Amino acid sequence: MGRHAIKTPPHHATWPEYLAIWQAADEIEVFESAWNWDHFYPLAPPYDGPNLEGWTMLAGLAQATTRIRLGAMVNGMHHRHPAVTANMAATLDHISNGRFELGMGAGWNFMESDAYGIELGPLRDRSDRLEEGMEVIVKLLTETTTTHKGRFFELTDAWCEPKPIQERIPIVIGGQGRARTLRTAAMYADQWDMTFPPDVAAWRELDDVLRAHCERVGRDEAEIDRSIHLGFEADGDIDKAVAGAQDFFDAGVDIVVWSWRGELNPVSLDALATAIDEA
Repeated sequence: MGRHAIKTPPHHATWPEYLAIWQAADEIEVFESAWNWDHFYPLAPPYDGPNLEGWTMLAGLAQATTRIRLGAMVNGMHHRHPAVTANMAATLDHISNGRFELGMGAGWNFMESDAYGIELGPLRDRSDRLEEGMEVIVKLLTETTTTHKGRFFELTDAWCEPKPIQERIPIVIGGQGRARTLRTAAMYADQWDMTFPPDVAAWRELDDVLRAHCERVGRDEAEIDRSIHLGFEADGDIDKAVAGAQDFFDAGVDIVVWSWRGELNPVSLDALATAIDEA
């Protein structure tokens, strides 16, 4: 029944709680990967509550686990220069011994961006920045030197060393923008993620858009895994949630990312794994 991952939004909880969940997931083979996010404010009230920074968490979690793949779903391109992102990604790949996956998106959260003075910009700027930034990142991670002069970024004989352990760090592009985000996914992604689709029909519609972009850019759409986020209520009807995922798998989704809601308790993780195994 498809492939499964977990996501623990790093807000309103403590480091020891996240550590316990990830170490438990590392021991449960049904979960192939674990994810956090790249936000600085909580995404649920109270918005002035605690929210741990994603990349530094991943470095610690990479050392605390041995099997599970890991990443942030997804990083905002506007948060860091893509050369910084590429160097961080390569380093995390070494820390994790080749288990890192790079999730990227155009960004959307004006609340935190405006508060920190990080320019987000209108939708067109965000889309242009994502596409150009992905070109820079891929070059830095794969080529000896990178020279680039674009609208947002300029590099001259730039190094990114050491290169990752993996021959290619898998790239996840998250988003639902039909014209631009899905085109960027067609160009660069190994995995496209649609966060919380309202139903199978909505997912199918966007998947058709992705396929059309792949045809236009000359990419084999079969090279791109499809993933979705589904909410996992720790105190909810877990069997019902797992049964609902099957419709998406039947439609062509490859991976369900179970996004945690409620108390972080490894017992609930065991219950989710059991429901998946018994489905």
